[in-house]
Amino acid sequence: MFRRAGLVRSLAAGFVLLAALWLVPAAPAHAQAGVAGQPLGVCLLRDRPGLTAAEVLRHPQWFDCNTSQYKLGAGDWWVLSSPVDRLSSASDPLAVRYATLWQRGATLNVVYADGHVAATHADRFQLNRLVQLGAQTEQPIPASHSRVARLLWHVEDSANMRGVMIGARVVTAQESARANLTMGAMYSAFAGLCIALLVFNLALWGAMRHRFQLYYCAMVASLLAYAFSSSGALSWALPHAPNTLRLRFNYLELSLAGAAALIFARSFFEERVFADWLGKLTVICASVMIGGGLVFFFAAPLAVRTVDLVFTLTFLGMATVVVPTLWRAWRTRSNYLWLFAIAWGLPILTAILRVFANLHIVDWSFWLDNSTLISMVAEALLSSFAIAYRIKLLGKERDEAILGEELARRLADLDPLTGLLNRRAFLEQAIGRDGAQVLQIADLDHFKSVNDTLGHDGGDEVLRLFARMLRNAVPAGTLVARIGGEEFAILSDAHSAVEPEIVLARLRATRMPFDLTVTASIGSCSGLLTNEREWKSLYRGADSALFEAKSQGRDRARCAAAA
Repeated sequence: MFRRAGLVRSLAAGFVLLAALWLVPAAPAHAQAGVAGQPLGVCLLRDRPGLTAAEVLRHPQWFDCNTSQYKLGAGDWWVLSSPVDRLSSASDPLAVRYATLWQRGATLNVVYADGHVAATHADRFQLNRLVQLGAQTEQPIPASHSRVARLLWHVEDSANMRGVMIGARVVTAQESARANLTMGAMYSAFAGLCIALLVFNLALWGAMRHRFQLYYCAMVASLLAYAFSSSGALSWALPHAPNTLRLRFNYLELSLAGAAALIFARSFFEERVFADWLGKLTVICASVMIGGGLVFFFAAPLAVRTVDLVFTLTFLGMATVVVPTLWRAWRTRSNYLWLFAIAWGLPILTAILRVFANLHIVDWSFWLDNSTLISMVAEALLSSFAIAYRIKLLGKERDEAILGEELARRLADLDPLTGLLNRRAFLEQAIGRDGAQVLQIADLDHFKSVNDTLGHDGGDEVLRLFARMLRNAVPAGTLVARIGGEEFAILSDAHSAVEPEIVLARLRATRMPFDLTVTASIGSCSGLLTNEREWKSLYRGADSALFEAKSQGRDRARCAAAA
């Protein structure tokens, strides 16, 4: 059951490798289309030499209202709207909004109820200046005392990748301002989030230097640039550029964001997930995505429909990474798959739908197009939580490594039986102490008979009890070590040395296994301990005193001068 659940979780999360797909709208966002205004239906008529607005208006039956627009192909088109029946006045002017698409120009013919027609032409440079937030072209409808009957466009050189005229709506000045304000708030919130995440993660990178932090920043920066162009703000920044330049930047930023997302995923997961050939394949796919964006940027003016298809297929090519990555992640039990399933689930779902829309499998809609900004916010924010979790795990791994190193060091310094310092660690800490020192050597009396009586396990327990008594008997700052089989060293400053008689008395009072009486002999010596020569002199003095205590009957302490 656990393995099956893990596989399902991994399958969902592994789609992270398609993360860039959620940005794939090979046309920019048209999010404004569903915000405000009166929706208009449109019918199309392919332009022919000699056709005029007056003639096509006299023959509305020529228009095709049923065929999907993209099936009709590229070229020049007449576009007739459904009836409007609205009044555009000086006090309450109207305008028409529609999705910004790849076209060279558009002439708007406003047909009034009294029969007169007002025409307004906009070439690709003027169309760029008409772009509103949400990448919507807004053409004003001239004021008149007569009501607007219909709208007729003459669209020049339409690429018709998604359609010739999408999302047309008649709006008032108040509706237009409210739509711009709404979209401005949404894009500003996203921009603020991106900037905050960039600053925060760059600061973290400066302190921690993890590569995935830089790749995340690159991804967020690309998303920020994409939002700037897809919102239409780039047209405001470059009012004298053609609208098609904004679209080309849109594609390029899209490819950069997708590649950065893929490399971020590769660097975020454990190395074992993208080991050997899979890591190389991921880098190749990211490079191809960037190449697709560059190809579109430079080649779109020559064959936009062809490079648009290549661009979409480039993103779909990322699927070649998905299956082996899912299998590898499942086999290696990655710690981060579920995080990516949560953080990237919505963007990946919308990405798939956007790809389907690009390939005309599903129809374009306001909600689908508007999902771009929502999924961008969700991905950027939730990925920051994924990074926080990754840093938490890295910190935990670091703390465990430090603890393990500390434990290893302590184990290397400690006697495994008693937990006291061993001889090497004792000498490292003893030699070089300032001031006069008192060294006491304690040796358990007749320890061989203790082992013979209690056995070696019982003898080990006696050693442990003696070591515990020593730790409790000596003052703070005293070094206690086991330097031989049953021989212990006690080193303290001369002014705070423990009285050996107190140690002997506590040993006699310590309850031993089977109430066996255990005693010890102690030899002590005082002097300086700044170097190894002084240590040898101090040890010889204490050892001589210990020998004297043993010779005089044991269970006693003797003191000697440094040798």
